[in-house]
Amino acid sequence: MVDERIDILKDILLELHRGASPESVQERFEEHFTGVSAMEISLMEHELMSADTGVTFEDVMKLCNVHANLFKGAVQNVEVADADQEGHPVYVFKQENLALRAALLRIRRLLENLAKPESASFKEDISKGLRHQFSLLGQFEKHYTRKEKLFFPIMERYGHDAPPKVMWGVDDEIRQLFKEAQAALDELPSGSIQDLSDKFETFAHEFEEMIFKEESILLMILLETFSQDDWLAVAAESDAYGYAIVAPTAEWVPKRQSFLESETERQTKTQVIETDQGQLTITFTPKATSSEMVTSSDPLPMGHGYLSPEQANLILNHLPLEITFVNKDDLFQYYNDSVPAQEMIFKRTPSQIGRHVDLCHPPKVLDKVKHIFQLLKSGEKDKVVMWFKSKSLGKFVHVTYAAVRDEQGDFQGVLEYVQDIQGFFELDGDTKRDL
Repeated sequence: MVDERIDILKDILLELHRGASPESVQERFEEHFTGVSAMEISLMEHELMSADTGVTFEDVMKLCNVHANLFKGAVQNVEVADADQEGHPVYVFKQENLALRAALLRIRRLLENLAKPESASFKEDISKGLRHQFSLLGQFEKHYTRKEKLFFPIMERYGHDAPPKVMWGVDDEIRQLFKEAQAALDELPSGSIQDLSDKFETFAHEFEEMIFKEESILLMILLETFSQDDWLAVAAESDAYGYAIVAPTAEWVPKRQSFLESETERQTKTQVIETDQGQLTITFTPKATSSEMVTSSDPLPMGHGYLSPEQANLILNHLPLEITFVNKDDLFQYYNDSVPAQEMIFKRTPSQIGRHVDLCHPPKVLDKVKHIFQLLKSGEKDKVVMWFKSKSLGKFVHVTYAAVRDEQGDFQGVLEYVQDIQGFFELDGDTKRDL
């Protein structure tokens, strides 16, 4: 029955992609569906993009709002008690959306007042208020980044690879629309108020559509799929990316039953054995598990000397570089802890480990990433180097992608190392020695 429903959904969306009007397929949709689960939508999108239909994720992106409108009022809610608790990632996500909606409404009111002739004497104050509200609304970037860096990797591990790819692409389009509205705002007072209003409304429409997709489709998929441990991981890593306008007011601590033995319980075991002569009681201490027997203090041959795993880890973490290693199978395998996640130039969190490198980047830069990896894999280049001035950080950043090859010259992966080089531009004099 589930497969049949997915096939019907897929056929309906294929009709849309072939040019049918939303009105013409709405009746057929309502005929077959009194409710549709977000899980079915995810499976349908996966089938649509992976089957031999000729439909790409770019095609799905273009009709994303049409799809969402089709499902409005039909998507079944998923009730999870923890999701209503303060500090739970879903609760925080929804609170952010409320605050962002409020910023949208305040901007609309300010734009209406700015356009009134009688407000001429207050235009400077109104413009100041607009800039403040735009700065608040611009924090949606943190909301989107947390979604893309924390929600999407876990979704992909459960096989939901289509919705993240499509949503990330739409997120980037919304980011661009906001930049255009922000640029129009920056042109005030000489710029056109009507132009600003038009660009803001174009952004606001897409932004509000994304809120619907997040709360009615994305979160429903997550609530059906994620375990409590998944949500705990999201909560633990969220601070690294920050929050939009509102931050958690409490830590979410779920009620959990521990099934692990305490150290005292593990050290002493008593077992009663029934024999022909009566009961025999045996007391013993179990052997340590293999993980407890592993030590990180034993030195191992490395390069021209010896290092313990603990020492090697400390050295990597003390390098003034952000290091990331993607293995030969294109899986994100390692990053170092040179600085806290909040201070990283390219933020990394544990949930990204094991993710395919293609899924770690927004669709708009994916072709560039693939090109770099192809150059390194093929041997055409051993390194690809780039640098740029980060406006948000106010510093120059130097990035190197290096092919990692073994002694036989076989490709084993790509090492990325990122460095803040702003200090190099500020060197004064030919020599300096700290003695």
